[in-house]
Amino acid sequence: MSIRDRFSNSEDDVTCIGCGATVPRSEAREYDKHGDRWSRDGKRFEYLCKPCYRECCHQPRDELESTLVDASAGEVDRDGFLRRYFEIVAESAADE
Repeated sequence: MSIRDRFSNSEDDVTCIGCGATVPRSEAREYDKHGDRWSRDGKRFEYLCKPCYRECCHQPRDELESTLVDASAGEVDRDGFLRRYFEIVAESAADE
């Protein structure tokens, strides 16, 4: 058993956060909303199926991930998230 096999739990099914499909872990890619997938201690990863992963932009996103976390993405309802997201973006623009 390789080190990667011990960490990946490749036999478990995961749900793609992009399209909602349930796929085997071995057919998915880890997504770390904190932007540091190599620092694994205490983290629970989300997953993207391979087609959704290929569609992702892999360029820097200028603090997008931290803005989404600060706006409580995935933790509050859509209206609450959008309200908080726009507040954060407006505050950031005012500071520039």
